[in-house]
Amino acid sequence: MKVIVGLSGGVDSSVAVINLLKEGYDVEAMFMRNWDSATNNDIKGNPTLFDNVCPQEVDYQDALQVANKLNVKLHRVDFIEEYWNKVFSYFIDEYKKGRTPNPDILCNKEIKFKCFLEHAMKLGADYIAMGHYARVIHDGDKHYMLRGKDENKDQTYFLSQISKDQLAKALFPIGDMQKKDVRDKALKYDLVTAKKKDSTGVCFIGERNFKEFLKNYLPAKPGVMKTIDGKVMGTHDGIMYYTIGQRHGLGIGGDGDAWFVVGKDLKENVLYVAQGKNNPLLFANRVIISNINFFNEPPVDGAKISAKFRYRSKDIPVTIHYLNNEQIEVRTLEPAWAVTPGQACVFYDGEYCLGGGTIDLVYMDDVKRNY
Repeated sequence: MKVIVGLSGGVDSSVAVINLLKEGYDVEAMFMRNWDSATNNDIKGNPTLFDNVCPQEVDYQDALQVANKLNVKLHRVDFIEEYWNKVFSYFIDEYKKGRTPNPDILCNKEIKFKCFLEHAMKLGADYIAMGHYARVIHDGDKHYMLRGKDENKDQTYFLSQISKDQLAKALFPIGDMQKKDVRDKALKYDLVTAKKKDSTGVCFIGERNFKEFLKNYLPAKPGVMKTIDGKVMGTHDGIMYYTIGQRHGLGIGGDGDAWFVVGKDLKENVLYVAQGKNNPLLFANRVIISNINFFNEPPVDGAKISAKFRYRSKDIPVTIHYLNNEQIEVRTLEPAWAVTPGQACVFYDGEYCLGGGTIDLVYMDDVKRNY
């Protein structure tokens, strides 16, 4: 069986190669280049150089060292145009609407498990593999995604939109491992990536001053920052730069609890804020989602399962109710904090990730949240 691994130049994908080799697979690797970091320009020629730019060319050299050390062939492929058209353009359009998109989810669906998969199949692969903290069970025509064993690193949230056919061709060789064990194995094999810091930036764009980066594509449009009852608390640089539940960067001091973003009025260009992390305005119990994706048979109407409304948030018990073929109403059995349009709602049944959708509308009972 031939497997092509997405070798990113990080420790997780490096150890994925080791594990596959030990299991007897015929392994090759492929490095994806999806952002033109060599010139620090985007596909339109706009300069995008800021502090802490993700050194993609350095990542490639690290990936090459790992491939040479482990004696596997490394392919290099550019998906710059595909990334711009399928991921980044959507990312910017969502911000223009005042929403908070999750590019990593779309990047997995459109690039890592589509463009990469298609290219790997042309190279004769039976499967592709990634260094995600997730697990998969292939059982005939059924394919099940499970949480990674390392609860702190589980990445099923970001994989919730890949299709059943994409999952059918996927392996996750480190899904049963803890992060510490991954690093220990990389050290044992003396890999250059063993102590390399994990990437925390936007998928393939890297670690940048994100607000400054966005200004290349979304010019600042200052406006007023208010409380719900109309008290002006300050000004903002543009509501697209803020997200629901955001605390830092508001510039509101004074006595009492910290201030949080609780709403947006895109038409009036008003950013709404309130004090206290437990402010009622930050909670919701009804959510409408679209872009529905399930890996196998959808849960029945009224099913009680659990959901995550943001990465690293706790699971919340919910029931799901089908409004039509394209929308589901998710009712939480306890209030959910800072549920944000544009982010993902991901469903779970114990260890199994069932799939998910994109958050469109948010309510507390019958009152629509102002975002």
